[in-house]
Amino acid sequence: MKKHAKTVMLSTLVAGTTLSFMSETNANEMKTQPTSYRTVTEIEDWGAAITKVIVDLGKPVLKDAVSTDTFKVHVARSDSRLSNPFLEEGTRKITNAYVANKDGSKALKTGKYVVLEMQIGPNISLGSAINYDWAGSGYNDWNDNTYTITQQKDIETPAGTLSGLVVDTFNGGVRELVDDFSTEKATYEDITLTYADYTPVKDKGKNPLIIWLHGAGEGGTDPTIAISGNKATNFASKEIQSYFDGAYVLAPQTPTFWMDGFTGFGDGTSKYEDALMSLIKDYVAQNKDIDQDRIYIGGDSNGGYMTMLMIRDYPDYFAAAFPTCEALIDTLITDEDIENMKNLPIWFVHAKTDNVVPADQYVIPTYNRLVEAGARNVHLSLFDNVVDTSGLYKNDDGTPYEYNGHWSWIYVYNNDVMKTIDGKAVSLMEWLANQTLNK
Repeated sequence: MKKHAKTVMLSTLVAGTTLSFMSETNANEMKTQPTSYRTVTEIEDWGAAITKVIVDLGKPVLKDAVSTDTFKVHVARSDSRLSNPFLEEGTRKITNAYVANKDGSKALKTGKYVVLEMQIGPNISLGSAINYDWAGSGYNDWNDNTYTITQQKDIETPAGTLSGLVVDTFNGGVRELVDDFSTEKATYEDITLTYADYTPVKDKGKNPLIIWLHGAGEGGTDPTIAISGNKATNFASKEIQSYFDGAYVLAPQTPTFWMDGFTGFGDGTSKYEDALMSLIKDYVAQNKDIDQDRIYIGGDSNGGYMTMLMIRDYPDYFAAAFPTCEALIDTLITDEDIENMKNLPIWFVHAKTDNVVPADQYVIPTYNRLVEAGARNVHLSLFDNVVDTSGLYKNDDGTPYEYNGHWSWIYVYNNDVMKTIDGKAVSLMEWLANQTLNK
């Protein structure tokens, strides 16, 4: 019995020691739970920017546990398309920090996540999520952003002090508004077009369709670039959608340029025109609740060129058009073309400082010819220049930040285009939503 008791006591001792060791191991694992970060990308007036990182600390902390100097954020940007992929690296300025829930919302008491909001701006390239390959393809594309978040100050938690974190494991990201679009492709004979599209919330009525044709820098085979190279995602924003009580948005993408013509670049033709019209008709047929009396088409620069071709050749299909810094030179527009387009509601947007497609060679003479031909619902908003209207970005002298004069599309995306029509101040989107084929 004594021998048996000793055996039991020894077994108990061994088991207790093992359990104690396992408990200590588990405790150590709790202290070193894996950390990671996610990125949040938003589309700004100048393009896509990573505005914040959401850091998974691995354990909960109190809501007031962090400040803007608790962590340092380092980023290295690269573009795999380039022979030398490295673009730049540096430290991003943190403008706000708070403890959060998994979705990034502020925590009420404790949270396992920290949101670090970072400075962005039209001249802060460290925040950019895309890169323009000006010397190669001539297109924008998403670049690689590798973040390292390093803890600079201790964080006191109910379970002890959290210190020395270095977070460099990427766990995905979200792209606001971009992720609300679907992407597809369609082939017509030997032409394949990719496209991004937004579907409004289903209701009992029919919904209009907004077609947007991208600029030269947004060609390729990733249609998210067609809506993210500049702020075309905003057509799906609550503000813009409210004018239409919900609208479909279709953003086709060409693998090269809409301006690729049959005899040359910008020759007044496009080898993509037939495929584009087939895509539009197929898309309308597939979405039975699209109001075929309210199909609107617009585009910027290279896409404005294509917009002009579409309304020239299919003037009875679209309810209205809004070409922006359009690149179809007036000398390629015949008097017959003017007659074909004059009854279509059109709102041109351009800037006097546009040195890429000078207004006096493109939009001004075309607009004047339409008016002289008797067009009654054709408008031109010719801005002196292109400046920031948000109030967030300024020049050194305190005046609003000035963008490239070709970027008049910024006014369109933000619905900052206004005109007095029939004695009433009307915005571009308000005007567009009121146009129908029946009228």
